[in-house]
Amino acid sequence: MKSPAPSRLASAWLAVRSLLWAVLLPGVVAGYLPWRFFGLREARLDLGNPLHLVGLLAIVAGTVLLGACILEFARHGRGTLAPVDAPRRLVVQGLYRYVRNPMYLSVGTILVGELLVTRSRSLLVFAACWFLLVNLMVIGYEEPALRHRFGASYRRYAGTVGRWLPSFRAGRAGPL
Repeated sequence: MKSPAPSRLASAWLAVRSLLWAVLLPGVVAGYLPWRFFGLREARLDLGNPLHLVGLLAIVAGTVLLGACILEFARHGRGTLAPVDAPRRLVVQGLYRYVRNPMYLSVGTILVGELLVTRSRSLLVFAACWFLLVNLMVIGYEEPALRHRFGASYRRYAGTVGRWLPSFRAGRAGPL
């Protein structure tokens, strides 16, 4: 039996929380910190420069993909990207059909785009450290927590869908 549809107030509150966490987490990592400390503020976009053009496309693509993931968490999981306000249901729709961590990959895509625009070594070091820490957090905390919370459904999902490398065969995760 399906649970009843959420009220408008509950949906609005979920949208506000999702936006807040998007600003606080990926917004800080891929926006504020590169702008404030790693040269993004000084970068001058030159659309005649192929690296800048590819970088801009990566930033836009990463942002759109991140937004799609946040929407999936809210729509299907009834939660946000924050560990303290996580989805209540396992999300295997949308980009999650192809890769288990599309939000982190989206933020990584934004950072790669910023690297192409800034060519900042300090941003490269920051991005590498960020990915290392994310990988440790995913393996050490998130995956065990998901296995505990969602049991066999998560184990089947994790056995079918890659952690970092997407597989673009449609229906990869299948019904869980």
